[in-house]
Amino acid sequence: MFRISFLFLLILSHVLAAEPMRIIGIAGGTGSGKTRLAKQLQEAFGDHATLIEQDCYYKDLSHLSPEERKKKNFDHPDSLDFELLQNHLQLLKAHQSITKPTYDFKIHCRIDENTIVHPKKIIIVEGILLLSLPEIRELLDLKIYVEAEDDIRILRRLERDINERGRDLASVKEQYLSTVRPMHMQFVKPSKIHADIIIPSFGDNSQALQLIISSLKDSLNISL
Repeated sequence: MFRISFLFLLILSHVLAAEPMRIIGIAGGTGSGKTRLAKQLQEAFGDHATLIEQDCYYKDLSHLSPEERKKKNFDHPDSLDFELLQNHLQLLKAHQSITKPTYDFKIHCRIDENTIVHPKKIIIVEGILLLSLPEIRELLDLKIYVEAEDDIRILRRLERDINERGRDLASVKEQYLSTVRPMHMQFVKPSKIHADIIIPSFGDNSQALQLIISSLKDSLNISL
């Protein structure tokens, strides 16, 4: 009985001593501006915040041929290792560091350039499907959905995939029509019902950003 009581006191003292933490989830369709918002929050809080990208958790496809990899539906939840992401968020919540994987979109494989992520007061997670899975949603203290018109999103996606991921116009168009748009309608767009805040990415959203920053500063007692 003494051992149980002593262990309980140790756990309790650790919990009380642990610094408060908030995990912020930012979701939205491809090209909606969620990555920009995530980076704005990270920059605002500096060393108090860290960023985790859902895209780092795509499943490794090195066991498939290059042609087979291209045929995969990368906009379906099954394409991502959400079990690993869930585990990593739980570890960070328990004030433990994680090893975040790195994914190469040009070859659709994980590469040996992992990143050590230490727990911070603010953990920012961004990705299109974050709010579509209940096991991820329940770990988020604040759920944000960034909304943008379809034509704006496809233009942003075209620019990103061609300039950053070595794609051509024909392949981006084919992927958008065959998987990106259908998966957006099936999984991403309906998930905004779970958001605490919906932010339009067009126009000036600085007021919404400042309200989020102010709320986090007050709740976590952060001085910037």
